[in-house]
Amino acid sequence: MTLKIFAVRNHFLLFSQLRIAYTYSVTEIESFIRRLPKAELHLHLEGTVLPSTLVELSARHDATPMTLAEAEALYRFTDFTGFLMAFKTVCGRLVTPEDYELAAWRMAEHLAAQGVVHAEVFLSVGVIYRWGPGATGPAGNEAFEPIFHGLERARQRAASQLGLTILWIFDAVRHFEVEEARQVFETAARLRHQFPSIIGIGLGGDERRTGSAPYRDLYAAAKAAGLRLTNHAGETTGPEAIREALAIGSERLGHAVSAIQDATLVEELRAAQIPLELNPTSNIHTGVCPSFAAHPLRQYFDAGLLVTLNSDDPAFFGSDLAGEFLLAHTQQNFTRDELKQLASNSFRASFLREDEKLFWSSRIESTQ
Repeated sequence: MTLKIFAVRNHFLLFSQLRIAYTYSVTEIESFIRRLPKAELHLHLEGTVLPSTLVELSARHDATPMTLAEAEALYRFTDFTGFLMAFKTVCGRLVTPEDYELAAWRMAEHLAAQGVVHAEVFLSVGVIYRWGPGATGPAGNEAFEPIFHGLERARQRAASQLGLTILWIFDAVRHFEVEEARQVFETAARLRHQFPSIIGIGLGGDERRTGSAPYRDLYAAAKAAGLRLTNHAGETTGPEAIREALAIGSERLGHAVSAIQDATLVEELRAAQIPLELNPTSNIHTGVCPSFAAHPLRQYFDAGLLVTLNSDDPAFFGSDLAGEFLLAHTQQNFTRDELKQLASNSFRASFLREDEKLFWSSRIESTQ
Protein backbone atom coordinates (compact mmCIF):
# COMPACT_ATOMS: atom_id res chain seq x y z
CA MET A 1 0.00 0.00 0.00
CA THR A 2 1.27 3.43 -0.85
CA LEU A 3 1.58 6.01 1.88
CA LYS A 4 0.28 9.31 0.60
CA ILE A 5 1.60 12.34 2.43
CA PHE A 6 -0.43 15.35 1.55
CA ALA A 7 1.43 18.61 1.10
CA VAL A 8 0.68 21.50 3.43
CA ARG A 9 1.47 24.92 1.98
CA ASN A 10 2.86 22.99 -0.99
CA HIS A 11 5.62 21.24 0.89
CA PHE A 12 6.28 18.41 3.29
CA LEU A 13 6.54 19.09 7.02
CA LEU A 14 7.62 16.97 9.96
CA PHE A 15 5.21 14.17 10.84
CA SER A 16 4.35 15.95 14.11
CA GLN A 17 3.28 19.00 12.11
CA LEU A 18 1.52 17.28 9.22
CA ARG A 19 -2.06 16.65 8.45
CA ILE A 20 -1.70 13.11 7.12
CA ALA A 21 -4.13 11.08 5.04
CA TYR A 22 -3.70 7.50 3.94
CA THR A 23 -5.28 5.52 1.17
CA TYR A 24 -5.40 2.69 3.74
CA SER A 25 -4.22 2.49 7.33
CA VAL A 26 -0.45 2.34 7.66
CA THR A 27 0.69 -1.25 7.69
CA GLU A 28 2.97 -2.52 10.39
CA ILE A 29 5.84 -2.96 7.94
CA GLU A 30 5.52 0.66 6.79
CA SER A 31 5.69 1.77 10.41
CA PHE A 32 8.75 -0.44 10.95
CA ILE A 33 10.47 1.07 7.89
CA ARG A 34 9.89 4.58 9.16
CA ARG A 35 11.26 3.69 12.60
CA LEU A 36 14.36 2.21 10.99
CA PRO A 37 17.25 4.73 10.88
CA LYS A 38 18.33 5.10 7.25
CA ALA A 39 20.92 6.95 5.21
CA GLU A 40 20.28 8.04 1.64
CA LEU A 41 23.42 8.07 -0.48
CA HIS A 42 22.16 8.70 -4.02
CA LEU A 43 19.88 11.72 -4.03
CA HIS A 44 19.98 14.71 -6.37
CA LEU A 45 18.83 17.94 -4.74
CA GLU A 46 17.26 19.13 -7.99
CA GLY A 47 15.40 15.83 -8.27
CA THR A 48 13.58 16.48 -5.00
CA VAL A 49 11.79 19.58 -6.33
CA LEU A 50 8.07 18.79 -6.48
CA PRO A 51 5.81 20.17 -9.25
CA SER A 52 4.18 22.49 -6.71
CA THR A 53 7.56 23.92 -5.77
CA LEU A 54 8.50 24.25 -9.43
CA VAL A 55 5.37 26.37 -9.96
CA GLU A 56 6.45 28.55 -7.05
CA LEU A 57 9.94 28.96 -8.53
CA SER A 58 8.50 29.68 -11.98
CA ALA A 59 6.37 32.47 -10.50
CA ARG A 60 9.57 34.04 -9.20
CA HIS A 61 11.49 33.91 -12.45
CA ASP A 62 9.31 33.38 -15.55
CA ALA A 63 7.50 36.15 -17.42
CA THR A 64 4.68 33.64 -17.96
CA PRO A 65 4.61 31.45 -14.86
CA MET A 66 4.16 27.73 -15.28
CA THR A 67 0.82 26.25 -14.24
CA LEU A 68 0.61 23.22 -11.98
CA ALA A 69 -0.74 21.15 -14.88
CA GLU A 70 2.23 22.17 -17.03
CA ALA A 71 4.64 21.32 -14.23
CA GLU A 72 3.06 17.93 -13.63
CA ALA A 73 3.19 17.16 -17.37
CA LEU A 74 6.92 17.86 -17.33
CA TYR A 75 7.40 15.08 -14.78
CA ARG A 76 5.81 12.51 -17.08
CA PHE A 77 8.43 10.95 -19.35
CA THR A 78 9.13 7.51 -20.73
CA ASP A 79 12.89 7.30 -21.16
CA PHE A 80 16.24 8.56 -19.89
CA THR A 81 16.46 11.36 -22.46
CA GLY A 82 13.05 12.69 -21.40
CA PHE A 83 14.15 12.61 -17.79
CA LEU A 84 17.31 14.62 -18.57
CA MET A 85 15.22 17.28 -20.33
CA ALA A 86 12.84 17.54 -17.37
CA PHE A 87 15.76 17.73 -14.96
CA LYS A 88 17.28 20.56 -17.01
CA THR A 89 14.00 22.49 -16.85
CA VAL A 90 13.91 22.26 -13.06
CA CYS A 91 17.54 23.36 -12.80
CA GLY A 92 16.69 26.40 -14.90
CA ARG A 93 14.19 27.58 -12.25
CA LEU A 94 16.73 27.31 -9.42
CA VAL A 95 18.41 30.69 -9.71
CA THR A 96 18.97 32.50 -6.42
CA PRO A 97 20.46 31.40 -3.09
CA GLU A 98 16.95 31.60 -1.67
CA ASP A 99 15.69 29.17 -4.33
CA TYR A 100 18.35 26.63 -3.40
CA GLU A 101 17.77 27.12 0.30
CA LEU A 102 14.04 26.50 -0.20
CA ALA A 103 14.68 23.33 -2.23
CA ALA A 104 17.17 21.98 0.30
CA TRP A 105 14.92 22.65 3.29
CA ARG A 106 11.91 20.98 1.73
CA MET A 107 14.12 18.02 0.79
CA ALA A 108 15.29 17.80 4.41
CA GLU A 109 11.74 17.87 5.78
CA HIS A 110 10.70 15.02 3.50
CA LEU A 111 13.77 12.97 4.40
CA ALA A 112 13.18 13.38 8.13
CA ALA A 113 9.54 12.36 7.75
CA GLN A 114 10.72 9.00 6.35
CA GLY A 115 13.11 8.22 9.19
CA VAL A 116 16.19 9.23 7.19
CA VAL A 117 18.84 10.54 9.60
CA HIS A 118 21.71 11.10 7.17
CA ALA A 119 21.91 12.03 3.48
CA GLU A 120 24.76 12.51 1.04
CA VAL A 121 23.28 14.76 -1.60
CA PHE A 122 24.42 15.49 -5.14
CA LEU A 123 24.51 19.14 -6.20
CA SER A 124 24.54 19.70 -9.96
CA VAL A 125 27.34 22.24 -9.78
CA GLY A 126 28.23 21.56 -13.40
CA VAL A 127 24.73 22.64 -14.41
CA ILE A 128 24.95 25.77 -12.26
CA TYR A 129 28.20 26.77 -13.94
CA ARG A 130 26.85 26.20 -17.44
CA TRP A 131 23.28 27.47 -17.20
CA GLY A 132 22.98 29.14 -13.83
CA PRO A 133 23.57 32.75 -12.82
CA GLY A 134 26.97 34.18 -13.77
CA ALA A 135 29.30 32.26 -16.05
CA THR A 136 32.17 29.83 -15.92
CA GLY A 137 35.46 31.06 -14.54
CA PRO A 138 35.77 33.66 -11.73
CA ALA A 139 32.35 35.15 -12.47
CA GLY A 140 30.80 31.70 -12.08
CA ASN A 141 32.56 31.21 -8.75
CA GLU A 142 31.23 34.53 -7.51
CA ALA A 143 27.70 33.48 -8.44
CA PHE A 144 28.01 29.96 -7.02
CA GLU A 145 29.31 30.77 -3.57
CA PRO A 146 26.19 32.71 -2.44
CA ILE A 147 24.13 29.75 -3.69
CA PHE A 148 26.19 27.40 -1.57
CA HIS A 149 25.72 29.65 1.47
CA GLY A 150 21.97 29.25 0.95
CA LEU A 151 22.35 25.48 0.85
CA GLU A 152 24.43 25.57 4.02
CA ARG A 153 21.74 27.53 5.84
CA ALA A 154 19.25 24.78 5.02
CA ARG A 155 21.73 22.06 6.03
CA GLN A 156 22.41 23.69 9.40
CA ARG A 157 18.70 24.17 10.02
CA ALA A 158 18.08 20.50 9.19
CA ALA A 159 20.71 19.44 11.71
CA SER A 160 19.37 21.64 14.50
CA GLN A 161 15.62 21.25 13.91
CA LEU A 162 15.31 17.78 12.35
CA GLY A 163 18.34 15.89 13.63
CA LEU A 164 19.28 15.19 10.00
CA THR A 165 22.89 15.37 8.86
CA ILE A 166 23.67 16.25 5.24
CA LEU A 167 26.91 16.01 3.29
CA TRP A 168 27.30 17.50 -0.18
CA ILE A 169 28.70 15.79 -3.29
CA PHE A 170 29.61 18.17 -6.13
CA ASP A 171 28.39 16.56 -9.34
CA ALA A 172 29.81 17.28 -12.80
CA VAL A 173 28.03 16.44 -16.05
CA ARG A 174 30.02 13.86 -17.98
CA HIS A 175 28.71 14.88 -21.40
CA PHE A 176 29.81 18.49 -20.90
CA GLU A 177 33.45 19.40 -21.46
CA VAL A 178 36.19 17.94 -19.26
CA GLU A 179 37.31 21.46 -18.36
CA GLU A 180 33.85 22.15 -16.96
CA ALA A 181 34.22 19.15 -14.66
CA ARG A 182 37.64 20.45 -13.64
CA GLN A 183 36.04 23.68 -12.44
CA VAL A 184 33.44 21.73 -10.44
CA PHE A 185 36.00 19.51 -8.74
CA GLU A 186 38.44 22.34 -8.08
CA THR A 187 35.62 24.34 -6.49
CA ALA A 188 34.88 21.40 -4.19
CA ALA A 189 38.56 21.14 -3.25
CA ARG A 190 38.84 24.88 -2.63
CA LEU A 191 35.71 25.19 -0.50
CA ARG A 192 35.93 21.98 1.53
CA HIS A 193 38.35 23.48 4.06
CA GLN A 194 35.81 26.18 4.87
CA PHE A 195 32.84 23.82 4.54
CA PRO A 196 33.59 20.28 5.82
CA SER A 197 30.09 19.33 4.65
CA ILE A 198 31.56 19.09 1.11
CA ILE A 199 32.57 15.45 1.18
CA GLY A 200 33.06 14.31 -2.40
CA ILE A 201 32.62 14.60 -6.14
CA GLY A 202 30.66 12.65 -8.74
CA LEU A 203 29.92 12.27 -12.43
CA GLY A 204 26.32 12.28 -13.64
CA GLY A 205 24.81 12.86 -17.04
CA ASP A 206 24.58 10.64 -20.10
CA GLU A 207 26.94 7.65 -20.01
CA ARG A 208 25.98 6.80 -23.58
CA ARG A 209 27.80 9.94 -24.76
CA THR A 210 30.81 10.06 -22.45
CA GLY A 211 32.37 7.43 -20.21
CA SER A 212 34.65 7.81 -17.19
CA ALA A 213 38.10 7.48 -18.75
CA PRO A 214 38.45 11.17 -19.75
CA TYR A 215 38.15 12.08 -16.06
CA ARG A 216 40.95 9.88 -14.72
CA ASP A 217 43.34 12.76 -13.96
CA LEU A 218 40.60 14.87 -12.39
CA TYR A 219 39.62 11.99 -10.10
CA ALA A 220 43.25 11.54 -9.05
CA ALA A 221 43.50 15.25 -8.23
CA ALA A 222 40.23 15.18 -6.27
CA LYS A 223 41.43 12.21 -4.25
CA ALA A 224 44.70 14.01 -3.50
CA ALA A 225 42.63 16.95 -2.25
CA GLY A 226 40.86 14.68 0.23
CA LEU A 227 37.57 14.34 -1.61
CA ARG A 228 35.67 11.06 -1.82
CA LEU A 229 34.94 9.68 -5.28
CA THR A 230 31.50 8.61 -6.52
CA ASN A 231 30.38 7.87 -10.06
CA HIS A 232 27.21 7.01 -11.97
CA ALA A 233 28.08 3.84 -13.90
CA GLY A 234 26.21 1.02 -15.63
CA GLU A 235 22.85 2.78 -15.65
CA THR A 236 22.25 3.09 -19.39
CA THR A 237 25.42 1.29 -20.51
CA GLY A 238 26.94 -2.17 -20.16
CA PRO A 239 29.23 -3.64 -17.50
CA GLU A 240 32.27 -2.23 -19.28
CA ALA A 241 31.22 1.22 -18.01
CA ILE A 242 31.39 -0.07 -14.45
CA ARG A 243 34.88 -1.41 -14.99
CA GLU A 244 35.87 1.94 -16.50
CA ALA A 245 34.50 3.81 -13.48
CA LEU A 246 36.44 1.56 -11.11
CA ALA A 247 39.60 2.03 -13.18
CA ILE A 248 39.64 5.79 -12.52
CA GLY A 249 39.38 5.24 -8.76
CA SER A 250 35.63 5.52 -8.09
CA GLU A 251 34.91 4.39 -4.53
CA ARG A 252 31.11 4.13 -4.74
CA LEU A 253 28.97 3.46 -7.79
CA GLY A 254 25.52 4.75 -8.64
CA HIS A 255 23.03 2.40 -10.34
CA ALA A 256 25.38 -0.38 -11.60
CA VAL A 257 22.35 -2.15 -13.07
CA SER A 258 24.34 -3.78 -15.85
CA ALA A 259 26.83 -5.53 -13.56
CA ILE A 260 24.39 -8.44 -13.48
CA GLN A 261 25.37 -9.17 -17.10
CA ASP A 262 28.93 -10.05 -16.06
CA ALA A 263 29.33 -12.77 -13.41
CA THR A 264 33.04 -12.08 -13.07
CA LEU A 265 32.36 -8.41 -12.38
CA VAL A 266 29.73 -9.30 -9.79
CA GLU A 267 32.29 -11.44 -7.98
CA GLU A 268 34.87 -8.64 -8.14
CA LEU A 269 32.37 -6.18 -6.68
CA ARG A 270 31.58 -8.65 -3.90
CA ALA A 271 35.21 -9.38 -3.08
CA ALA A 272 36.15 -5.69 -2.94
CA GLN A 273 32.87 -4.73 -1.21
CA ILE A 274 32.43 -1.78 -3.56
CA PRO A 275 29.34 0.09 -2.33
CA LEU A 276 26.51 0.23 -4.86
CA GLU A 277 23.86 2.96 -4.75
CA LEU A 278 20.83 1.17 -6.23
CA ASN A 279 17.78 3.11 -7.44
CA PRO A 280 15.17 0.59 -8.63
CA THR A 281 12.17 2.89 -9.17
CA SER A 282 14.35 5.41 -10.99
CA ASN A 283 15.59 2.65 -13.29
CA ILE A 284 12.01 1.63 -14.08
CA HIS A 285 10.91 5.17 -14.97
CA THR A 286 13.91 5.82 -17.22
CA GLY A 287 13.31 2.56 -19.09
CA VAL A 288 16.46 0.85 -17.78
CA CYS A 289 14.58 -1.92 -15.95
CA PRO A 290 11.10 -3.33 -16.72
CA SER A 291 9.87 -3.68 -13.12
CA PHE A 292 10.94 -3.60 -9.49
CA ALA A 293 10.68 -7.38 -9.32
CA ALA A 294 13.11 -7.65 -12.25
CA HIS A 295 15.68 -5.30 -10.73
CA PRO A 296 18.96 -7.03 -9.74
CA LEU A 297 18.72 -5.73 -6.15
CA ARG A 298 17.81 -9.18 -4.78
CA GLN A 299 20.45 -10.97 -6.83
CA TYR A 300 23.15 -8.54 -5.73
CA PHE A 301 22.07 -8.79 -2.09
CA ASP A 302 22.00 -12.58 -2.10
CA ALA A 303 25.43 -12.63 -3.78
CA GLY A 304 26.88 -10.65 -0.88
CA LEU A 305 27.42 -7.31 -2.63
CA LEU A 306 27.39 -4.12 -0.54
CA VAL A 307 24.10 -2.72 -1.81
CA THR A 308 22.14 0.30 -0.63
CA LEU A 309 18.67 1.51 -1.57
CA ASN A 310 18.11 5.08 -2.74
CA SER A 311 15.50 7.23 -4.47
CA ASP A 312 17.70 9.23 -6.89
CA ASP A 313 15.17 11.88 -8.01
CA PRO A 314 12.06 11.16 -5.94
CA ALA A 315 9.94 14.06 -7.19
CA PHE A 316 10.35 12.74 -10.74
CA PHE A 317 9.88 9.06 -9.98
CA GLY A 318 7.15 9.06 -7.35
CA SER A 319 8.96 6.98 -4.74
CA ASP A 320 11.03 8.08 -1.79
CA LEU A 321 13.49 6.03 0.27
CA ALA A 322 10.81 4.63 2.56
CA GLY A 323 8.89 3.65 -0.55
CA GLU A 324 11.92 1.84 -1.96
CA PHE A 325 12.24 -0.17 1.27
CA LEU A 326 8.55 -1.04 1.13
CA LEU A 327 8.84 -2.17 -2.50
CA ALA A 328 11.87 -4.29 -1.61
CA HIS A 329 9.60 -6.02 0.92
CA THR A 330 6.52 -6.39 -1.29
CA GLN A 331 8.18 -7.01 -4.67
CA GLN A 332 11.36 -8.88 -3.74
CA ASN A 333 10.35 -10.44 -0.40
CA PHE A 334 12.95 -8.73 1.74
CA THR A 335 12.34 -9.72 5.36
CA ARG A 336 12.56 -7.41 8.37
CA ASP A 337 16.08 -8.61 9.08
CA GLU A 338 17.08 -8.07 5.47
CA LEU A 339 15.62 -4.56 5.51
CA LYS A 340 17.69 -3.91 8.63
CA GLN A 341 20.73 -5.14 6.72
CA LEU A 342 19.97 -2.72 3.88
CA ALA A 343 19.68 0.11 6.40
CA SER A 344 22.96 -0.94 8.02
CA ASN A 345 24.59 -1.08 4.58
CA SER A 346 23.58 2.53 3.97
CA PHE A 347 25.70 3.67 6.91
CA ARG A 348 28.53 1.28 6.18
CA ALA A 349 28.73 2.65 2.61
CA SER A 350 28.44 6.27 3.74
CA PHE A 351 31.25 8.78 4.17
CA LEU A 352 30.50 9.26 7.85
CA ARG A 353 33.17 8.70 10.51
CA GLU A 354 33.50 5.16 11.82
CA ASP A 355 32.12 6.08 15.25
CA GLU A 356 29.04 7.56 13.59
CA LYS A 357 28.57 4.42 11.52
CA LEU A 358 28.79 2.25 14.62
CA PHE A 359 26.29 4.43 16.47
CA TRP A 360 23.65 4.11 13.76
CA SER A 361 24.33 0.41 13.24
CA SER A 362 23.58 -0.20 16.93
CA ARG A 363 20.36 1.83 16.64
CA ILE A 364 19.30 -0.24 13.65
CA GLU A 365 20.01 -3.48 15.50
CA SER A 366 17.76 -2.40 18.38
CA THR A 367 14.88 -1.29 16.14
CA GLN A 368 11.79 -3.45 16.62
